[in-house]
Amino acid sequence: MQIGFNLPSGGPLAMPEPMARLAQEGEALGYGYATVSDHVVIPTDIHAKYPYTDTGEFPASSRGERHEQLTQAMFVAAKTTRLRIVTSVMVVPHRPAMLAAKMISTIDVLSGGRLTLGIGAGWLQEEFEALQVPDFAARGRVTDEYILAAKELWTSAAPRFEGEFVRFHDIGFAPKPVQPGGPPIWVGGESGPALRRTAKLGDAWYPIGTNPSFPLDSLARYRSAIAKLHGLVEKAGRDPAKVGLAYRVQKYGPEVPATAGDGERRLFSGQPGQIADDLKAMRDLGVQGLDLTFPGATVEEVVAGMRAFRDEVMGRL
Repeated sequence: MQIGFNLPSGGPLAMPEPMARLAQEGEALGYGYATVSDHVVIPTDIHAKYPYTDTGEFPASSRGERHEQLTQAMFVAAKTTRLRIVTSVMVVPHRPAMLAAKMISTIDVLSGGRLTLGIGAGWLQEEFEALQVPDFAARGRVTDEYILAAKELWTSAAPRFEGEFVRFHDIGFAPKPVQPGGPPIWVGGESGPALRRTAKLGDAWYPIGTNPSFPLDSLARYRSAIAKLHGLVEKAGRDPAKVGLAYRVQKYGPEVPATAGDGERRLFSGQPGQIADDLKAMRDLGVQGLDLTFPGATVEEVVAGMRAFRDEVMGRL
């Protein structure tokens, strides 16, 4: 199991020198991947419900400046040598299908095959409207079709696609991604549509554990969701063993409530030994990637948190 960390997409730590230092320090400390998030613009008047807070309010700390995700991913790749880069997650309908497929292929080639494509359908309706992309209500169908079109471009010598939103033929598409078939696709989201998308298109399921509507904050809840996923994978005619698991942690440590909503122990609460036990349990369930956000106002503070987690938690694995 690889452990990853989140890189900021805005604010002082997202400037070139501190961001490069964070990526390089994480790589040197033995972390397997870095994540970058995706918003192209932040609307000033948001009525859409944010899925990951109890109130549905998009956090004020997330409303500031933002880098474009794929450009940031390429910057991080250029500043590192072994670290994988995970889009966490790319809102698929935000970018034209063929252009996004080309950008992703280019990043994969120039990084030496170090890109993992975390994907989602999106939640922020006002951002869809500002970007003038396909209608928000169609975002699930658009996401599925754009990914199928990208796979065609990444794998076919003579790409051809005829869909509701994407059509192309008589084109060449090269270079292909370094990774056969394209970068691994981790499907974000916790809802039924996200599980079905994983079963149909994903190389792994990549939820956040603290969605109040679909909580995965205890081992019992997570096991139950995995069983549901495996049933959907079989229904889709695929082998559950071929669909991996990844998991995103928003908060960890003593400040996290000790009990989940189902009365069981809440994952990643408590002291380093307890968190290490959670990591072992997740690893035993087959989780291949798990990432966290390390807080801090300076590079030194963030790196200190990363080092402490490596020594006090990862060192117990």
